[in-house]
Amino acid sequence: MTTTTTDGWPTLAELARHESELVLPALTERSAYDLGRRAADAAWADELPVVVGIWRGQHQLFHSALPGSTADNDAWLQRKGRVVTRFEHSSLYMGQLCRDLGTTLAEKFLLPAEEYAAAGGAFPLRTHDSGVVGWIGVSGLPQRADHDFVVRVLREHLDSPQG
Repeated sequence: MTTTTTDGWPTLAELARHESELVLPALTERSAYDLGRRAADAAWADELPVVVGIWRGQHQLFHSALPGSTADNDAWLQRKGRVVTRFEHSSLYMGQLCRDLGTTLAEKFLLPAEEYAAAGGAFPLRTHDSGVVGWIGVSGLPQRADHDFVVRVLREHLDSPQG
C-alpha cells in the first residue's frame, strides 16, 4: 500500500489510518498534562523551537512554548486547531484533501485563511466512548514535521502506562 503521494505527501488513507489508530481511553486534565509534558519533553530533548498545546473543546488544558518559538507559532496553532475542530480531521489531512482536489480550504469551504490553516501540526484527540473531544497541536517546524512529531508523541503516549 502506498503511504505517500507522488510528490512525497502522505496519502489521505495514511492520514486517516493515523487518526483511527491513535485513540485515547479518555481526555482528562491529568492525561492532557501527561501527553503535553511528553510532547514538551521530546521537543526540549530535540531542541525544537515549537509551541505545544492541548485542548478539550474550547478549554486549553496544556501549553508550552520552547526557546525559539514565537507568538506567531501560537497564532498558527490556533488556526490549525480551528480546522481540526471544524472537520474532526488533522489539519494535514484537510490540507492534503485540498491538494488532491486542486483547491484551498478557503476556496472549497469559504473559510478565511486568517482564521483557518490547513497545514500540518494539529491532530484530533478521539476517545473510544465519545469520538473527537479535543485536539493536540505543535507549531514551529515545517508542517509535515509538525504532524509527524504529534503522531510520534501520541504513539509513545499510548504505548506508555499513562496512555
